Amino acid sequence: MTTIDYITELSEDRKVPFQKLMTIISENLPKGFEENFIYKMPAFVVPKTLYPNGYHCAPELPLPFINLASQKKFIALYHMGLYADTELHDWFVAEYPKHCKYKLDMGKSCIRFKKMEDIPYDLIAELMKKMTTKYWIALYEKSFIKK
Repeated sequence: MTTIDYITELSEDRKVPFQKLMTIISENLPKGFEENFIYKMPAFVVPKTLYPNGYHCAPELPLPFINLASQKKFIALYHMGLYADTELHDWFVAEYPKHCKYKLDMGKSCIRFKKMEDIPYDLIAELMKKMTTKYWIALYEKSFIKK
């Protein structure tokens, strides 16, 4: 399956916001991240050409950074940097109410958008600009790789 196939299969109320999120992510991530399709969803990864070790849980895969999925009751944006970087997480949590009228619904790395009309696209664009591949690799190794 590809990202295009994935979006084609979405319900009509999800297609436009999902595609808009994909575009915002793609246009705002720093250079070096690559669009991919892993874990049955669209992803933005650090390619193996930049980080040959790949993902420690599945070394054959590139290093994941962002995933986007349409779940039963929401669109989920998975951002590994929010999970690994407390300062980035705290910034996002503080900024979210300035952009949305609904309460933030968030897990460790997952932001859940239940109201398609209240997705904070500008905030997501700003979030995407905050972490380079170089910084993500260093943070990933510090946070997740056992020495």
